[in-house]
Amino acid sequence: MQPDTRYARSGDVHIAYQVFGEGPLNVVFAPPGFTNVEHWWDEPEVSRWLLGLASYARVVMFDKRGTGLSDRVADFPGLDQRMDDLRAVTDAAGIEQAALLGISEGGTMSALFAATYPSRCRALVLCNAYPASTFAFSTLEQSLDYIERDWGSGGSLARFAPSRVNDSAFKRWWGKNERVSNSPAGAAAYARMNRLIDISDILSTIRVPTLVIHRTNDKNVSVEGGRFLATHIPGARYLEVPGVDHLPFVGDNAGDIADAIEEFLTGSRPPVTVDRVLATVLFTDIVGSTKKAAALGDHRWRDLLDAHHTTIRRTLTRFRGHEIKTTGDGVLATFDGPARGVRCACAIADEIRPLGIEVRAGLHTGECEMIDDDVGGIAVHIGARIASLAGAGEVLVSGTVKDLVAGSGLRFGDRGSHSLKGVPGKWRIFTVER
Repeated sequence: MQPDTRYARSGDVHIAYQVFGEGPLNVVFAPPGFTNVEHWWDEPEVSRWLLGLASYARVVMFDKRGTGLSDRVADFPGLDQRMDDLRAVTDAAGIEQAALLGISEGGTMSALFAATYPSRCRALVLCNAYPASTFAFSTLEQSLDYIERDWGSGGSLARFAPSRVNDSAFKRWWGKNERVSNSPAGAAAYARMNRLIDISDILSTIRVPTLVIHRTNDKNVSVEGGRFLATHIPGARYLEVPGVDHLPFVGDNAGDIADAIEEFLTGSRPPVTVDRVLATVLFTDIVGSTKKAAALGDHRWRDLLDAHHTTIRRTLTRFRGHEIKTTGDGVLATFDGPARGVRCACAIADEIRPLGIEVRAGLHTGECEMIDDDVGGIAVHIGARIASLAGAGEVLVSGTVKDLVAGSGLRFGDRGSHSLKGVPGKWRIFTVER
């Protein structure tokens, strides 16, 4: 029997999800781009593969916002919102910790979640996944052309499951999958946004046990994408299997892939030590603070600083930021999503201005060392150096932040490459356009 479809609330959006299986292990299945959780059970090969997971695990499967049975949205989501959706369904299912299984584009979201919330991720499996769209064989123009001319026909099977192109029943199922997952306009918007994603810079921050599986002759995503993931995720195991299909539940070795996932997930694993996490760090400080303090005098300056801190703390709460400490006339804060961090920094700059002062801000996303109630590591130093380059009312970000917020609607101007004191190499810096 097909499991019931439920809805989890992620902000203002309802995310459709299903829970099935009664095994001792929790698995959250982050599927590829175009899904419909109810339609997937109509294809025997897919349902057998899903029931295989359910034989040893309690599985959560969901449709990302804007797709399948989840709410349609005006703008397709960036990775921040996708992580929110994954967390929302995990919370709704009453799961504190789970293994993440990310297929194709679902792998980018899963990898970022594992780096950001290692305490909630028991293990990570990435199947036919990729860090950036440069590993895809089709261009954006080719994808958009197919969507415009043939969406719903099942013609994309030649890329996703070439071994099934002559299987008329499977092709009909796949064509319907296109239609019930999204409209042509929605699919085009999703394709455009996915082409902007790049998580290459954060792979080294993943600390959970990881298995990367990729088919050697995958016709949709180059095997080099899987090799890149395995090379750059510390300690990752890599399994390369023959075949041309992108969908792991079809093909002669679909059972071998399922067996490898089961063996990896059910084996004995040491607990994850959560002393390093992926986070977005924000530094702010008041421009010309010394001159302003001298002009106001000690008493009025303290009052102004109190108002400054109150305004920033109120804004941090709005954007789910975590204040680490005040730094004299500034603040160090962290965020579990870069887009929220950028929007918070912009809001702080705007809301501080009526106090008669200007702040500058800098953000970077990277691996942070958790030291009691403080954070450390190179990512913190980079954030501080970027903030020091900003002018009054300006918000600057690293190239890493810019790449991770693709699809968020944020716009940036290029400030060129800079040497950051005490940090090796050159760093691309961007200003947030408001």
